[in-house]
Amino acid sequence: MPKRGKNHQKATGLVDRNALYSATDAIALLKDAKFAKFDETVDVALNLGVNPRHADQMVRGAVVYPNGLGKAVRVAVFAKGEKASEAKEAGADFVGDMDLVTKIKDEGWLDFDKAIATPDMMGLVGRIGRILGPRGLMPNPKVGTVTFDVAKAVGEMKAGRVEFRVDKAGIVHAPIGKLSFGVDALAANLYALVGTIMRLKPASAKGTYMKNATVTSTMGPGIRMDVAQLQSEVKE
Repeated sequence: MPKRGKNHQKATGLVDRNALYSATDAIALLKDAKFAKFDETVDVALNLGVNPRHADQMVRGAVVYPNGLGKAVRVAVFAKGEKASEAKEAGADFVGDMDLVTKIKDEGWLDFDKAIATPDMMGLVGRIGRILGPRGLMPNPKVGTVTFDVAKAVGEMKAGRVEFRVDKAGIVHAPIGKLSFGVDALAANLYALVGTIMRLKPASAKGTYMKNATVTSTMGPGIRMDVAQLQSEVKE
């Protein structure tokens, strides 16, 4: 195992490894343990009682955070005509059709964070699927990035929309904001994420659905949360 620095060891020492914290206490403790000189991203890991190898237990979706992510999101939209105009008016950073596809395919241009496409453009976008897919940039109707309502999609992306998908180990990893956010703002984003995932519980999933929940920052320690309390707070 790599040797931890003194700052990390000090931060870790603030956390009771045997305790389960409330969401607000865990976030407050994470802020107290901060030692990095940059504004760290706060991430959450949720261990779900699902088997992702079964298609009917794949948990995948998106959530729009009430307090955003604390960073500018560059959005590219594949559209033409009236829909292209709508995308530009909504604040899309890059809008085009074949010209965007060619630029990505021939020049390797990928200076954007999210991609949206109208359904009629997917034939073109499919040509660069091997480029966009591995980078998580391929528009997908299941998460609302293939749509004719481009204005709404662009607005959500700019506001802090996050897509998530359970991994092979049954864990969902997602950012919920920056460590400079207030405790209540981060907690509200966390509740939005957890609430969305709870609503996506597969009918075929048996037993405990949400097993463990951990919050951490880029350089900080992982802090376990009380899942039962977390779920009850989301329902209130």
